[in-house]
Amino acid sequence: METMRRPWRPMSSPCVRYLRKSFLTTPRTIWRKRLTSRSIFLSMGVIFLPPRQTSARDSMRADKLRRGLSWTLYALALAAVFEGVSRLALSSPAFLGRVAANDDPSWRLRWVASHGATGRLQYEIDEWHPRRGWALKPNLRDVPVQRGKTLSSNSRGVRGRREHGDAKAAGVTRILVLGDSFTFGEDVGDDETYSHHLGEMLPRAEVINLGVHGYGHDQMLIYLQEEIGRYRPHVVILGFLTGDMERNVLSFRDYAKPRFVLEGGRLALRNSPVPAPGETASREKWRSKFADVVSMLWLRYRWKSGAIPEETREPTLAILDEMKETIERAGARPAFAYLPAYGEIDRTDPGMTGQERFFFSYCRRRGIQSMYLRPYFLAKLKDGVTFKTQGHWGPLEHRTAAEGIRAYLVDKNLLSGNTAERHVEGGL
Repeated sequence: METMRRPWRPMSSPCVRYLRKSFLTTPRTIWRKRLTSRSIFLSMGVIFLPPRQTSARDSMRADKLRRGLSWTLYALALAAVFEGVSRLALSSPAFLGRVAANDDPSWRLRWVASHGATGRLQYEIDEWHPRRGWALKPNLRDVPVQRGKTLSSNSRGVRGRREHGDAKAAGVTRILVLGDSFTFGEDVGDDETYSHHLGEMLPRAEVINLGVHGYGHDQMLIYLQEEIGRYRPHVVILGFLTGDMERNVLSFRDYAKPRFVLEGGRLALRNSPVPAPGETASREKWRSKFADVVSMLWLRYRWKSGAIPEETREPTLAILDEMKETIERAGARPAFAYLPAYGEIDRTDPGMTGQERFFFSYCRRRGIQSMYLRPYFLAKLKDGVTFKTQGHWGPLEHRTAAEGIRAYLVDKNLLSGNTAERHVEGGL
């Protein structure tokens, strides 16, 4: 009897049964699926076929990727080394003193080194101000300051104990005085500043000293905008020093400060509101010290090359223009005084210095009353008087400046409409 042969079926092949039994049915996700010859052959192809040959372009691309990754890791490692070395170097006061200059990183790092841990301002007499950076604390009484002098302030943080109401007294000329530490009176007492002397020389005038140490013209402008509507003065005097022009390009000095930049020929305020001291100190640990070192070296070069001093002129003139417009809109008269200091104060040559010519040329073009005070110092030099030429003015310099300002105000009739000029005692 002829044996009946079964027809061959793929799923009954010994090879298929072996593969199915040995590894294809092992994972739980596979053994329940229906197996076919096609699925098995595809599986075997994936396992046993040789890998696809990569093209030369793919190989070059992979090589570039490996090299790029290697250079990236190398650069990151190098940056970490530079950052670590910079942090270590800047922790040394000697190194910081060698690289520091008149720039934002230098001033900021000096503040952090001395006050960052406590979050205090540069001086105990100051308080943080969100628009101006810092301001004189109100209600100070006989606080000891430099050279054995004392300092007081009224309830609005104005130098001196005298309070100034919003309303102006009839027949009294109200004068606001803006300025930096020379106007503020850094090394003198409350009754020795030129603002105080001016008030004594003009009995029918009320002189309000808005000078604050360390201020640039940008901060003076903001202070003026804040207070001119309150005080409604007749005259606003600016005590101008060319050194303040450098502060107009800084965002940090005694502490963080606002800064004006020119955008399309108009002033735009930056770094305002000014962060509080605690916030500034907390941010410091995340700042790159290597970037600080590079920035300080670059800015030092630009200062020495004369690039930055030249750049201070444009924003300074724009700020002074805005001061003039703010004063005149309030119905007051601007009068800018050039304050001689340092090497200028004992200069015997009656001719103007380059800085003085720059200032008075600007005032003449803008139609601003301007006071040239050096002749009053020169007259006393000829009489044998010795002036203080280092640091801030002393009492003698303040009084001499007040005499020159008083004479100018009377001579130019800037006190007209009041009786103050008729009460001036003692002429020049």
